[in-house]
Amino acid sequence: MRQLQRFFKSPSTVCVSAEGHLLAAEEPGNVRDEWKSWRLDTLPIVLERIPVTYGTSRSGQSHKPKIEAIKQALQGVERVIIATDPGREGSMIAWEVLEHLGYRGRVDRLKLGALDEVSIRRAFAAMAKEPDSGERDYAAYLEALCRQYEDYHLGLNGTRAISLRLRPPAFRQPWRFGGVQTPTLAILADLEKRIRDFIPQDYFKIALTVATDGGAEITLWHAPKDKILDKQVAETVQQAAAIWSGPLGVDQKDVRRSPPRLFSKDTLARRCAKRFGWDPQHTAKLAQELYDQGYLTYPRTESEHLPESQTGDASAVIESVVGALSDLASLVPAASNLVFRKGNKGHYVKDPGEHHAIVPLRKVPQLGSISGDHLRLWELVAKSFLAAHLPDGIDARTTVVVQVPTPLGQKRFSVSGSVIKSPGWRAVYGAEADEENEAVPGKAKPDEEPTTGRLPPIRDNEPGKAADARIETAKTEPPRRITRGELPVVMGRLVDQVEDPKLKAALENPANPNEPKGLGTAATRDTILPKLQKSQYVELLKGKDPPIQVTEVGLAFIAAVRRVFPAYGDPVGRAMFEADLAEIGRASTRTEAIGRATAYQERTRSRVRELITTIGQSDAVALDPASIPTLSATDGKPPTKAMITFATSIAAQRGLKLPRGLKSNSAICRAFLDQHVPQRSSGPAKDAPQAGPRPPSEAMVRYARSLAEQQGIECPPAVLADFAACRTFLDEHSSKAQRPHEMNRTVTPKGRLPAVRMGSASDGHKRLSASARRPADTRTEAPRRRTRARTVASGRDE
Repeated sequence: MRQLQRFFKSPSTVCVSAEGHLLAAEEPGNVRDEWKSWRLDTLPIVLERIPVTYGTSRSGQSHKPKIEAIKQALQGVERVIIATDPGREGSMIAWEVLEHLGYRGRVDRLKLGALDEVSIRRAFAAMAKEPDSGERDYAAYLEALCRQYEDYHLGLNGTRAISLRLRPPAFRQPWRFGGVQTPTLAILADLEKRIRDFIPQDYFKIALTVATDGGAEITLWHAPKDKILDKQVAETVQQAAAIWSGPLGVDQKDVRRSPPRLFSKDTLARRCAKRFGWDPQHTAKLAQELYDQGYLTYPRTESEHLPESQTGDASAVIESVVGALSDLASLVPAASNLVFRKGNKGHYVKDPGEHHAIVPLRKVPQLGSISGDHLRLWELVAKSFLAAHLPDGIDARTTVVVQVPTPLGQKRFSVSGSVIKSPGWRAVYGAEADEENEAVPGKAKPDEEPTTGRLPPIRDNEPGKAADARIETAKTEPPRRITRGELPVVMGRLVDQVEDPKLKAALENPANPNEPKGLGTAATRDTILPKLQKSQYVELLKGKDPPIQVTEVGLAFIAAVRRVFPAYGDPVGRAMFEADLAEIGRASTRTEAIGRATAYQERTRSRVRELITTIGQSDAVALDPASIPTLSATDGKPPTKAMITFATSIAAQRGLKLPRGLKSNSAICRAFLDQHVPQRSSGPAKDAPQAGPRPPSEAMVRYARSLAEQQGIECPPAVLADFAACRTFLDEHSSKAQRPHEMNRTVTPKGRLPAVRMGSASDGHKRLSASARRPADTRTEAPRRRTRARTVASGRDE
């Protein structure tokens, strides 16, 4: 907003900021009382229109004053310019407020790909040429709205139903279900199964040492891509090679190496994870902050290309970059000699999609203006941009080949060596240039061609004779685990994970071949792994960029989902389903977008009803309690006195021994209580005898949560399950409450993200501008907005 205010001097113009999502979806229990408790007979929870309430900031402050301020600013306004971040989420942040306040005037859309002055002026010029920018943006809003509508219903109903019906009795946490996270887990689970089922096999390579007439000696290899698994075959080839003699073929050629592609959000996260060990969310936060400060372009992008219209900017940007990275200045040729690679295999295309690749701007960091990780990230992006405009690297590669006749046919033995003839763009990176070649995640490490550091001088067709031939044994390797930094790339490029040609073809995206169909969006992919970890479906192994391993709980969950509703365990099917969402955003008119959105929401409701029906007819999953991940004794805060008292009483009643660390670690204490406190039934059972401690009333639980929220403490599980423990907690903490009159207010459950800002690093980067005045026109009524809410209490989760 501050950046844009510099361009509005008219007193009739008002600029206000939305600061993220100001509205949040209502809790189900606030809509209907029977939805407060988790019971299968109350499902499915299906709403045509999800009511919203005021969201809260990170500090817990209500957004109501901000909504009221915008409402006041809209009085008499005849034109609104939406200037939030470009993309579906930015559109929704503005439209949900306008819809909530009933604004029906003219709306235009300012799409800001960067916040420097040149980019802002270009955005205004583009908006002026597009009189229906608001209409098109409404379609983007409806696409985001439908995504959140589906997330709400799938997470809410799926998590409750699966937890009540399918979850093993030994696992006491909710079995969280989501339209994106569940098929993502399926990718990891399928890979986990391939790794576990993998049986290493010996395979054989044959080395042939040749002595030339000129006195040189060189070792060549027969290591075909189709590995030799039969030792008898290897021995046959080895015996023929041992008596070989003949001419050596020498092939010399220049091999050109073009620079890597520019960065998308996902590929930037992967590179930072590999080089710096950063979590993808940390990378996203840094990139957002550099964007806010005007050093980088918009970071939540899926594209690795730039529009051809921006070739004229390259020289000025590069000049600024080398001004900050002065050691690279000598590498930059004259502006007329910069290289512009066009087409899908280059860096510039006619249409890179909704957002182009992440690149630096003319504004560069000055000495001391940024430091630490921000500077490292900016340098990485800046070097990528510079390398993209430098010449190809050229290697002089020499390959020595002999053809050995065997009873099995001619067999090729070869070895190659190369020297750098011209470094080209690689001079930007030095020794780091080799890191630019990224392997496909989840695949076995490919075999490299036989190479040697230095080749002796050998002429083409020079005679030679076998001096030795031997067999070397190696073992096949299982697929590599997908790492934390690679997972967003895997979700976005699902096409690389499938082998079936028909499935590969189905995942292609004719509208933008560079961005095939995938799971989730660039803005949210890095949020999926923490959810899977929280649910104990996966765990991270050791390493700079740690590999992801699926737990027994995760494997059991996916098996249960696929048994009950296979479509939700099918990543390719999910990607196809999400492609329908993109069609909503491509609608050319508001009426068309509303029609597509209405159909999509009805389809979502049908799938939810079908999901609940099939789950209701299924049995719980059997899972060995020993396979449930245990919590480390070194993690967590000390438990409360009430938790310790409750655990001690349970142990005394049942003759149990308290586990080591229970009185000092809340995680261990909570795990003990989860294991030994009986689960409450999913439905009423008035005639059944009371088992275990008497549960507290719902009013007591609400009051306890309210006190815990006010005092910034955790509400122990015992308080929610045992009447005596709950009463002790209330007696202890009610006297400390500073505002007793607030005891009946609705409290956000602990752990909830109060306002969803998909991939954002701060609230301040969302901007809403209102300007000029003109009579309002009538607009077609559209489905109301609802924000994504991810809460354990209601079970909503992407």
